[in-house]
Amino acid sequence: MPAAERGHRGRVRIREIQSADDAAFDRAYKLLHDAFPRSELLPRREWVYLMTERALGLWTDINWHLIVAERGRQVVGAASGSYVGNLNVGLIGYIALNPGSRSGGVGPRLRSKLRSCFERDARHIERGPLKALVGEVHLSNPWLGHLVRREGAIALDFPYYQPSLRGRRHPVPMVLYYQPLDRPRSWLAASELRKLLYTLWRRPYRISKPLTRSAFRRMLRALEGRRRIGQRDLPTPRKKPAAKTGARSTKR
Repeated sequence: MPAAERGHRGRVRIREIQSADDAAFDRAYKLLHDAFPRSELLPRREWVYLMTERALGLWTDINWHLIVAERGRQVVGAASGSYVGNLNVGLIGYIALNPGSRSGGVGPRLRSKLRSCFERDARHIERGPLKALVGEVHLSNPWLGHLVRREGAIALDFPYYQPSLRGRRHPVPMVLYYQPLDRPRSWLAASELRKLLYTLWRRPYRISKPLTRSAFRRMLRALEGRRRIGQRDLPTPRKKPAAKTGARSTKR
């Protein structure tokens, strides 16, 4: 699949940002900053720190990626995510599009580029194929149904919380999905899910002591006495609403 596409307003190029000095870095952050609540997005300085760590070659089995979709000098879409080697999974972090890029497949292309980055990481670090994609989606997001029906994802049936990324604000209730890539699956063992939760909070989100957070303990309590966590019920799909102005964002 080519890394560029031709939309109704010109050619769109999709690429990875390698440095905070890249002019598209701040444009991408602004797009995501405008699209997501402050509690759901890391501060810009944390992004710069991540870029610095990677440039110095300090990472071992984890890698963070920032992808942009550009039309000329304008950033019309941005996505970020982390490869986590101890579990061999890719965490889809954020995807946001500006209003003029809702159609034309820019969002799926950003996600596809992230996946290809994770697959490259898996080959380099694990010497094998990527095991799964993981992501957090609001229950009302219609994209979740697409992932379940078309991509084989499991919308895990338990109360999940994204940690607040701005101090001790309230955590964000979401649905955690697991999209297996190595083989079809319909459930995760509770023991496997516990490790996944700890890894996500401890590593990509950099929560130093997850067990001190009430939301994390709440998730663990919800898994007590359960052996398997399967597919949760999803809302009935609604008819597609008319397009609205403003940035389109999703946790995918």
